[in-house]
Amino acid sequence: MKYVHVGVNVTNLEKSMGFYEKMFGVSPAKVKTDYAKFLLEVPGLNFTLNVKPNVSGNQINHFGFQVETAEEITFHKERLDKEGFFARDEMDTTCCYAVQDKFWLTDPDGNEWEFFYTKGDSDVHTIVDTVCCTTSEESKPGRISGDILKL
Repeated sequence: MKYVHVGVNVTNLEKSMGFYEKMFGVSPAKVKTDYAKFLLEVPGLNFTLNVKPNVSGNQINHFGFQVETAEEITFHKERLDKEGFFARDEMDTTCCYAVQDKFWLTDPDGNEWEFFYTKGDSDVHTIVDTVCCTTSEESKPGRISGDILKL
């Protein structure tokens, strides 16, 4: 297997390309008037943006990058802070039967991305006060809409 492929519907190609160029740290490999493709070697990801007139609701729980070290969390958080992104931190949290350090970003169409490092296993799915792995808007303190990002 060479790449995992994810295609995301977006309403504004320019805004979304700007967001993903900063998040991935690379420019798209292909751009058309209604389409952009990013090819990331590490991780092997073929990620496409497909313009649609409307994108309503988040039909996907979230996307994420699992990193190998706690230092990588700090590296990516600092890198994206410099790009002007608001990130919601969840350090030393219990989520998905694991203890993790993570942070979250939201793209211009409301898709959430997490960068996470797994410290160890847990016997519980989620600690009650933790907001990870949820999709209800009320459970996401600090959530920021794509429009506020002003990309």
